[in-house]
Amino acid sequence: MRVEIWSDIACPWCYVGKARFEKALAAFPHRDEVEVVHRSFELDPGRAKGDVQPVITMLTRKYGMSEAQAQAGEDNLGAQAAAEGLDYRTRDRDHGNTFDMHRLLHLAKEHGRQGELIQIFYRANFAEERSVFTEGDERLVELAAEAGLDADRVRAVLTDPDAYADEVRADEHEAARLGANGVPFFVLDRAYGLSGAQPAEVFTRALAQAWSERSPLKLVDQGDGAACGPDGCAVPQHG
Repeated sequence: MRVEIWSDIACPWCYVGKARFEKALAAFPHRDEVEVVHRSFELDPGRAKGDVQPVITMLTRKYGMSEAQAQAGEDNLGAQAAAEGLDYRTRDRDHGNTFDMHRLLHLAKEHGRQGELIQIFYRANFAEERSVFTEGDERLVELAAEAGLDADRVRAVLTDPDAYADEVRADEHEAARLGANGVPFFVLDRAYGLSGAQPAEVFTRALAQAWSERSPLKLVDQGDGAACGPDGCAVPQHG
């Protein structure tokens, strides 16, 4: 069974929702048969790469709330994250363009390191003092290398604006096709969708339901086609 998760590194509820989903998945009896794929979704796709501002400033301008309201929201998110065992800095974080990080996540997917890299990006953005937006490409190279990717390959991707750009856009177009207008957005076996950082027990029920309702493979008439099996391969008999 495949679970696809649309998310953005700048999305705090994606950070929390991933932890809740993983808690449910860890207790799922068929967890070893579940493939998790992370898909790209930018919350602020029009933001220029060099346009970085404090999170509180971004929230007040984008949503028309006061600084006190924005800070209260961050404090609430910090409490929600802590409940899942996650570190979360409620002060002095910044916000910027995440397109390059999404491109690197597609590179990581090719090397089987996507899960490791997205968690490292989340940790760096939400829990560490150093910014993922203001230190240039070398900060992303450092984080990607921590996930096991080749640093020179990462630099090559970052210096080529077209590398994996189509893959990011394809994910975003697919999200729109599926009706996702926010993240996190979870799709189970292309049969069930869950929006938001749901409680772990909701993910538990969804995994069980999606697993129980998987359609068995239906074979069409195979005729006399030769095949190989555990006992060997059929050898045509000529009469």
